[in-house]
Amino acid sequence: MATESDLKTVLDGLAGTRGWQEDFYRHLHQHPELSHQEHRTATQVAERLADTSFDIHDGIGGAGIVGVLRNGDGPTVLLRADMDALPVREATGLPYASTATTTDADGSEVPVMHACGHDVHVTCLLGAAQLLSDATDHWTGTAVLLFQPAEETGDGARTMLDDRLTDLIGDVDVALAQHVLPFPAGIVGTRPGSALSAADSMRITVHGRGGHGSMPQATIDPVVLASMIVIRLQTVVSRELAPAEPAVLTVGSVTAGSKSNIIPDHAVLELNVRTYSADSRDTVLNAVKRIVQAECQASGSPREPEFELYDRFPATVNDEDVTERVADAFHRHFGECSETLPLQTASEDFSDIPDALGVPYTYWGIGGADPDTYRSAEAAGRVSDDIPVNHSATFAPVIQPTLDTGTQALVVAALAYL
Repeated sequence: MATESDLKTVLDGLAGTRGWQEDFYRHLHQHPELSHQEHRTATQVAERLADTSFDIHDGIGGAGIVGVLRNGDGPTVLLRADMDALPVREATGLPYASTATTTDADGSEVPVMHACGHDVHVTCLLGAAQLLSDATDHWTGTAVLLFQPAEETGDGARTMLDDRLTDLIGDVDVALAQHVLPFPAGIVGTRPGSALSAADSMRITVHGRGGHGSMPQATIDPVVLASMIVIRLQTVVSRELAPAEPAVLTVGSVTAGSKSNIIPDHAVLELNVRTYSADSRDTVLNAVKRIVQAECQASGSPREPEFELYDRFPATVNDEDVTERVADAFHRHFGECSETLPLQTASEDFSDIPDALGVPYTYWGIGGADPDTYRSAEAAGRVSDDIPVNHSATFAPVIQPTLDTGTQALVVAALAYL
């Protein structure tokens, strides 16, 4: 573990990285790329890493980049940032706003925006790379930087693991990651134990018997069937989980029919489940299947329903000891700006990496909202109205102190071990 004096010396270099980081961030924000398309972003990351002492490995799992700096004996610390953007049309009005469009995996033309802050994550990790590389006399061990594609689709981490990641980096002692969130910039929040939910999306097709709207007696109406399923699913969280066990079940899409006087022969429901433990995950998913099958039987459905699970994310459960160590380091460095991270219902695939490597990890949040705007909104009771959240077309973290805070947090956490 580096001394306070060593940490101060490493972070003294922040004044020299700040300028290029801000320019890099604006450029990256203006030129986002969707999941599995992050090739230009990866090239820019590799070019920036080329100015450091890190050994660079590119094309891991597609567009993934790994940087490794072996600096004598000591622990191996993995730091990760995600790189992909979202199919969102930006509405921030910023001078560096994205106007990009591209073709998605389904062949549709879509707008693209860094609406989740991954441009912040990349920029901060590159800054941390520069600081660590420029001050190798002040720490020992191995720093592994992982720039991951396709977090938004939930398969980027697994793709890198399937493509020689473990062979490249060898044994790792601890894994660390962060995310920019809609609370005041300058704040760093940690949380032991459950931090982010697991997520499962499910597509359900139920079958009826179509016919004329004037002769419903000759049909089995899948619209009514789907409606009964939606209503009954509202009881899963409230009646099948303990009151203290958090979970969310959302039916986000119901599709059926093409005309007012035609009863269709099938309906499709798409739902999303968020849970924090393996037991509650199994309980909710099993309850969904049981309810759907029972309602189909009650309606006399002529065929069994069909279930498709997709976009699955693991739960993020922070190691207690690692989180305590990192939180202590944050408290010493950030003082009162180091807080407890509230339980998040968002989901991430970061934990796939340390879980596969068999190492403990912690994942923390940094604020990205303008502090004055946030305080005013909080005082007026309008935080949910005035502060854009991740995935919003108006989500745009303030450049500073967000970048400085995120860069420092990565270095402080890493030097709690190196």
